[in-house]
Amino acid sequence: MRLIAYEELIAAPWKNGGGVTRELACHPAGASFDDFAWRVSIADVNRSGPFSAFPGIDRIITLLDGDGMLLQFEHGIHGLDQVLLPYRFRGEDRLDAQLLGKPSRDFNLMLRRDAVQGDVGVVREAGTASNTSDGALLLFCAAGSWLVTAADGIESMLKRGDTLVSETPADSVSFRPLETGSALLRVSVVTLQN
Repeated sequence: MRLIAYEELIAAPWKNGGGVTRELACHPAGASFDDFAWRVSIADVNRSGPFSAFPGIDRIITLLDGDGMLLQFEHGIHGLDQVLLPYRFRGEDRLDAQLLGKPSRDFNLMLRRDAVQGDVGVVREAGTASNTSDGALLLFCAAGSWLVTAADGIESMLKRGDTLVSETPADSVSFRPLETGSALLRVSVVTLQN
């Protein structure tokens, strides 16, 4: 497993100037927006405006901090105003985001629909997780701190904003919160067999 400390993340401004993104991980490593299979990032949304279109990509967005956003699609509206409640939508859908107050920070999983499937789950208690034979497992510390123990006994402490990434087949971990109110986002990605 690879530990990515929040302090190591590089902030990159959005092309439209409406926010900043920090990439946590992508596959394959170093892939561009045109050829990633999956990508995980944190975004700071500083002002209202349109989301970029990503045809062929399934997206899962989770509010981490702030007042949230009203997501306005052609087919309806979704209030992204509850912290740690993942919401799935299609990247090709036209979408405008209206901030509901102060700037917001969100966690994003992007999945190339014809290559992978994935999910984001919220964890608040001790437990275990394992990687599939052909995929990835990520643990993102959304709140508090966690002790994560790999199958080989190596321990890692995650503080808020830190991420553990495993692309090792059948890798497994156990985890437990170190303080009240701790929360993890558990991301699982499975490669589709063609």
